[in-house]
Amino acid sequence: MKQNGYLLTYILLLIGQILLCNYFHLTQYIMLSILPMMILCIPTRISTTLTLFIAFGSGLAVDMLAEGVIGINTVALVPVAFARTNIIRAIFGEEIFNRGDSFSISRYGIAKVSFALFLAQSLFLFIYILADGAGTRPFWFNASRFGLSLLAGYLLSLFVVDFMNQDDRK
Repeated sequence: MKQNGYLLTYILLLIGQILLCNYFHLTQYIMLSILPMMILCIPTRISTTLTLFIAFGSGLAVDMLAEGVIGINTVALVPVAFARTNIIRAIFGEEIFNRGDSFSISRYGIAKVSFALFLAQSLFLFIYILADGAGTRPFWFNASRFGLSLLAGYLLSLFVVDFMNQDDRK
């Protein structure tokens, strides 16, 4: 039952991301994305290979149903899935893998979860903005887009991160 609840939560958040991309364009400087948080919050008992496939499918779904540029979310999300294990191991330690658990703010604190979200969001946005601009936009535009999108995406992800945790719901 826990597996079905997690899958349903993931699919609902993926639909929410598609709606964010379609209907909430604040400015050209801000891109709201919870995709890195969704990939980071996949339970550690799921292998990196499967996580890469999940990231590829999620990114492709958002690309096809929302963005219009096929492959841009996919190319930015797959490296986040690849780095997920190292980010979690560096910030939360090895015991989270031994338990096959996922992380939450209530268990690990807001500082550790914030740092993990910040790293995942930064990696995603760096690759996304690099692929989107492809050297045609000025540095200051890309830098301000990165900073504002990082702040907005981080705050949104921090608000949504506990929805991905199945262990705290009783």
